[in-house]
Amino acid sequence: MASVEQLWSKAQRYLSDGQPIAARIACESILNRDPAHIDARLQLASILLSEHRMRDAAQCLLHAAELPALDAQQAFSVAMALLRVGEILAARDCVERATAAAADSGAACAALARVRQATGEHPQALALLDRAQALGFDSAEFQYFLGHQRLFNGDIDAARAAFESCLRLQPGFGRAVLLLGRLRGHAPEPRALRELQHHAPFVDAGSIDDAALAFARFHALDALGDVAGAWSALQRGNAIMHARLPCDPAYEARLVDRIIARSASLAEAVPEHADAQDAGPQPIFIIGMPRSGTTLLERILGNHSQVAAAGELEDFSRALRWQADWHDRYLIDPELPERLAQADLAQAGRRYLAQTRWRAGNRPRFVDKLPMNYFLAGYIPRALPQARIVHIQREPMDVCFSNYKAYFGNDCAYSYDLTAVAARHRQYQRLMRHWHRLMPGRILEVSYSRLIHAPQTVAREILGHCGLAFEPGCVDLRSNTAPVATLSAEQVQGDIHDRAERASTPYAPYLATLREALAEPPEGPDGN
Repeated sequence: MASVEQLWSKAQRYLSDGQPIAARIACESILNRDPAHIDARLQLASILLSEHRMRDAAQCLLHAAELPALDAQQAFSVAMALLRVGEILAARDCVERATAAAADSGAACAALARVRQATGEHPQALALLDRAQALGFDSAEFQYFLGHQRLFNGDIDAARAAFESCLRLQPGFGRAVLLLGRLRGHAPEPRALRELQHHAPFVDAGSIDDAALAFARFHALDALGDVAGAWSALQRGNAIMHARLPCDPAYEARLVDRIIARSASLAEAVPEHADAQDAGPQPIFIIGMPRSGTTLLERILGNHSQVAAAGELEDFSRALRWQADWHDRYLIDPELPERLAQADLAQAGRRYLAQTRWRAGNRPRFVDKLPMNYFLAGYIPRALPQARIVHIQREPMDVCFSNYKAYFGNDCAYSYDLTAVAARHRQYQRLMRHWHRLMPGRILEVSYSRLIHAPQTVAREILGHCGLAFEPGCVDLRSNTAPVATLSAEQVQGDIHDRAERASTPYAPYLATLREALAEPPEGPDGN
């Protein structure tokens, strides 16, 4: 009979040979003999997820989290895997138990901080990073991570210092250069171009850092008013990222086709069930295109005494996937609507609430502001009858251009190609029209332009939709000290402004492709 060590070697060999089923059987054999073999548990969970078996993978990981002797690195690996399957509470508990044991290890504190960042617990993440730094832990990547956390927690000067430390340790760290440029704001600074020239020789052509430097060059030249030079830099940065992250607009159109086709049952009256009168905290969903003003809207709502800002959560998608028992790394895929057509959405809602309510603290409402939840908006009232949905819209050219110039890293592949950006916006509009037809009155429409020009008026309308009384302080962004973990982190530290309005206008001569694509008539014979 093969030993546990021999079985583990076989499992690794099977994986490298492209035989996941054989590897799964080997891992299961190991765990039958040694239930505490953490590497086999993690590997088995990964294989189960590749087979889309979300519940089995979650059960495997929950057993791993209960093991009493996890070290900090194991706790990090288990917790990050738990987050993938929506077991947020178990992930937090896993990290909590490991934190005390990791107190004397800088590397361990830095690893556990990544879990806290992933759960949106940014003050706790920063405390762990500060502890790691006090213990002497350091690297360019660490300083970059530290800068992010200081930025998320509202300490702009400390964030700037961390990014500068990152660049001293590793010249050419393009993402740090880009964030430093964003922290400078809109003031033209010729020295920014000299700094870019200093870092350029240290990056590999076609790399992520090369792309980030191109985006940083765009921002610097844009602030200086050099539209032609800025556009050239922006095109180059997007071309690098588009080559790394290809996007298929035809696939996205088919996905929206599938969502629309399989959502007919959602038009039925919301059923009465126990959660309809649930007195616990309830979510307010903010949806829309990225860069449409969702963070600004969250800051306004988060200023209300009855509302907690929870950030961009993936929990609703994970709850739906749990109910459908279908894992995929994307928010939604073509198979999920098929499985949800027969799923108990009320049970998915209960799971969502169980995993998220801790974020509300002692407040009756919390904001879930993942913009891409517009893909799932039709499922929200069936799963969460007491939830509120607010959809913020921004002028199409501006929001599409804002996506194109944003640099999302490895996220939002559509954003790196103008044709794909336009296609995504058209599908987004098409799906939102469908949701409004399917459930009239359930989604409040908010104009970004109205919000920034008449914030008190619009805030009254939003709060009324959410069943909340108006509080004048809601529109005072300076009083909101809650962490912000989005690209807008530095933009929402001051007063409400209109600088982002008509941001695409100077680049109009270069945006004909985008403008023509957005002007095309609605798709489908009924304008769907």
